[in-house]
Amino acid sequence: MKLREGPTVHLPRRAVLAGLATAALGGRAMAQAPAQDDPWPSLASQIFNDDKLRDGSALLAIDLPYRAEDAAIVPLTVHLTLPAEDKRQVRSITCVIDQNPSPLAVTWSPGANSGIRTISTRVRIDSYTNVHVVAELSDGQRYVSQRFVKAAGGCSAPAAKQTAGGIPLGTMRFRQFPAAPGGAAGSREAQLMIRHPNYSGMQMDQLTRLYVPAHFIESVHLWQGDEPLLAIESGISISENPEFRFNYRPNGASVFRAEAKDNEGKMFKDQWPVTPA
Repeated sequence: MKLREGPTVHLPRRAVLAGLATAALGGRAMAQAPAQDDPWPSLASQIFNDDKLRDGSALLAIDLPYRAEDAAIVPLTVHLTLPAEDKRQVRSITCVIDQNPSPLAVTWSPGANSGIRTISTRVRIDSYTNVHVVAELSDGQRYVSQRFVKAAGGCSAPAAKQTAGGIPLGTMRFRQFPAAPGGAAGSREAQLMIRHPNYSGMQMDQLTRLYVPAHFIESVHLWQGDEPLLAIESGISISENPEFRFNYRPNGASVFRAEAKDNEGKMFKDQWPVTPA
């Protein structure tokens, strides 16, 4: 059976990345083979329009297991460690999984006054690969850091059994936490969880032996009151039932709101009251 090519992921530079993924990997079998060439220079050029990427090892810390226990749910956390005297803001944080069929995994865009400096999620890793994280700051400069991870087959791994089948597609939960130890004064943490299979288009139905069409969350917007808190663009590299956890600066609002959209055009909305710290 001829394997279906990976789905086009609806992110910035979508068409370029979809074409690059197909050409570079040549489908699923190639994705599992050892890489002959480093794809990062080409990826960096096309994703970031040939902009200069500065060494971000002193500003960006990436928490990622060297060897993943489960390639379909690999925990990834990014810490931006700007010095206290550095007043620049974070415009965006982009994660690129070099050897994945669709390398551009997720772009987080914090609100101007959000105070977000740490953010985490769970990703699929399809083969041994470097993972690059690029932060764009308010002066337009971009900084890059990388980690290597050993994992394989995450994009085609069968979906986990849904034990809570009565929960509707798109159901969102929002949890609020005190600040983590060592966090910025006055900050808190929050976690958004979305009920969604996030099918990659590379998973086979074990009964029909047909490939399950790609179906994934492609954008999320969060507000703290009327103020933008976080915007997310994502694709097939984000694990089933997406989760995003981050720190933030409370602004005195009484409510959080969220809107999410998947690649089939379905919209999901919810809101939650702010809980006392």
